[in-house]
Amino acid sequence: MSNIVIISGSPTTLSRSSAISAFLESILIKEGNQVSTITVRNLPPEDLIYANFNSPAIQQAKLLVEQAEAVIIVSPVYKASYPGVLKTFLDLLPEKGLEGKIVFPVATGGTYAHLLSLEYSFKPLLSVLGARESVESVYMVDSQFTYSGKEITFVDSEIEQRLKSAIGQLLGRLQRKELQEIR
Repeated sequence: MSNIVIISGSPTTLSRSSAISAFLESILIKEGNQVSTITVRNLPPEDLIYANFNSPAIQQAKLLVEQAEAVIIVSPVYKASYPGVLKTFLDLLPEKGLEGKIVFPVATGGTYAHLLSLEYSFKPLLSVLGARESVESVYMVDSQFTYSGKEITFVDSEIEQRLKSAIGQLLGRLQRKELQEIR
């Protein structure tokens, strides 16, 4: 059993990111993993904006990331990048806060025009945080799925398969890592 944290980076209450996060969480739990979700919009705004490293809520969220073997970041793309609320949380992680963790970025956008945001916005940020091992990222266009609350319905079965395949890769890497540690 692996310890995995999902960081949901949307600033809105009911969002595509929360529906995707719930979908991924259900798969991971069915596979016997321990999963925690950090919904950045629920962290105290003042603590995020003023970089209050001593905030109990921020400390707890950072501890979840620190203890995780894998981190999944689910985020919308706004203006060709991640939302500010996600960035302010990631800014509070230690410089190498993702070192030694398997990272899986998932992004959503209105069109394919923002597809490269995973390469040009997310990848450099995750690299600075020490992410060296990652699962192939998945970019989803709004027309490929619908959601209601935390329920997701895939209009495009290919995108559902890509998500499931990426989760399979993540779990496979975690298993190999666990075996190496035993040796």
